[in-house]
Amino acid sequence: MTVFGLLLLALALFALRQNLFVVLGCAAGYAYLVWGDGILDYIVLDGWDSLNRDVLLSIPLYLLAGNIMAGGAIAPRLVRLMSALTGPIPGGLAIATVLSCALFAAIVGSSIVTLLAVGSIMYPALLKAGYSRSFALGLVCAGGTLGIIIPPSIPLILYGVMTSTSIADLFLAGIGPGLLLVSLFAAYSVFVNWRLRLPGWDVVELRAALVSGAWSLLLPVIILGGIYSGYFTATESAAVALFYALFVEMFIHRELDPRGLFRITVETTRLLGSLFPVLMMALSLNVFLSYQQVPAQIVGILNQWFDGPASFLVVTNLLLLLVGMVMDMGSAILILAPILEPVAQAQGIDPVHFGIMMTVNLEIGYLTPPMGLNLIVAMGAFRVDFKTVCRAVLPFIAIMLVALVVVAAVPRLSLFLLD
Repeated sequence: MTVFGLLLLALALFALRQNLFVVLGCAAGYAYLVWGDGILDYIVLDGWDSLNRDVLLSIPLYLLAGNIMAGGAIAPRLVRLMSALTGPIPGGLAIATVLSCALFAAIVGSSIVTLLAVGSIMYPALLKAGYSRSFALGLVCAGGTLGIIIPPSIPLILYGVMTSTSIADLFLAGIGPGLLLVSLFAAYSVFVNWRLRLPGWDVVELRAALVSGAWSLLLPVIILGGIYSGYFTATESAAVALFYALFVEMFIHRELDPRGLFRITVETTRLLGSLFPVLMMALSLNVFLSYQQVPAQIVGILNQWFDGPASFLVVTNLLLLLVGMVMDMGSAILILAPILEPVAQAQGIDPVHFGIMMTVNLEIGYLTPPMGLNLIVAMGAFRVDFKTVCRAVLPFIAIMLVALVVVAAVPRLSLFLLD
C-alpha cells in the first residue's frame, strides 16, 4: 500500500512483457484504489482533462506534416541542395547527409521520419560515391537521431507536457546541443573520409539545386522564425508546417495527389491511435500522484542519496542510458520525467537544462540494442542484419556520449539563448 507497491506492480508488468498502456492503466487503477476514493471513473476524467490542451495538437500536426514531406519532394530537394553545396569538401557527401538530416529535423521533429526520408536517398548515394557501407549505415542512423533534439521536437513536447515546462524554451534550448552534434558528426565525416576522390564544383547543378530547393529551405525558417519571434506558438507552428507542406507538395511540386494524402493520413492516424491512449493514461496517473504529493515524497527520499548536483547527474545519466536500451524514448519520458524533474529542481538544476540533457541521453537509445528504433528501422529499410547495423553505429554512439557529457556539464550550451 505504498509507493514501493506501485513500483513493484509496474516492474512486474514490465517483466511479463505487457505494453505500456496496460502498465500505466494498472498503475493508475492501483493508485486510485489505494490512495483515492476507489472510483476508477476518475482515471478517464483526469486523463481527458489532461489531454484537453492546445499544445498536444502539435503532435499529430507535426507527424502528419513530416509524413507528407517524407513522401513528397521536399526531402529529396533538400538533399540535392546540401549535396551540391558540400560535394567538393573532403567527406562532402557525408556532411551533406548530416546537414540534410538537421534541416529535415527542423521541420518534422521525428527521428524515424528523418532516417527514412534522408537515409533512403543518401545511403545508396554514399555507397555509390565510394564511402564504406559501415560508415554510411552508421551515419544515416545517427543523423536520424537529430530529429529528436533539433526543434521542433516531439519528445521535447512530451517532456514539456509531463513536467509543465515551457515548450518554447525547450525548443530554444535544443538548438545549442543540436548544433554541437551536427558539428561533431560533420568533423568525424571529414576525418574518416579525407582521402576520398572529390568532384569539382558544379555551378550549374548548384544553381539548379538552389532553385529546386528554395521552397524546402523556407519551411524551417518560417517555423522556427515564427516561434522565436513570437508570431505564433508551438501549436500554431505545427499547423503552419502542415499547411505549408500541403501547399508546396500539392500545388508547387505537384508530388502529392488526394489518394496519396489519404494514405499518409491513415498511416499517421494509426500511429496516433497507439500514442494518445498511452499519453492519456500517463497524464491521468501524473495528475493523481501530484494531487497526493507523491513526487514530493520521492524527492525527499532521493535527495538523501545525493551529495549534490554532480552526483545526481552522474547517477541519472547512467540510469537513463540503461533505460534507453530497453524502452523507447516516449515511454521513458512519460514514466520518468515527472519523477526525475522535481528531484533535479531540488538539486538546483534548471528544468529546461535537465529536459535537454534527458532528451540527448535517451536519443542515444535509438542506436543501442536491443530496443534501438533506428537500428530496427535501418534493418528493414537498407536490408542489413542486426549485427552489421550495431557495429556500424558504434563510433557515432561514442560521439554522442561525448556530446552528452558536454551538455550535462555545461548548462550554458542549452540555456545561453534563453538568457
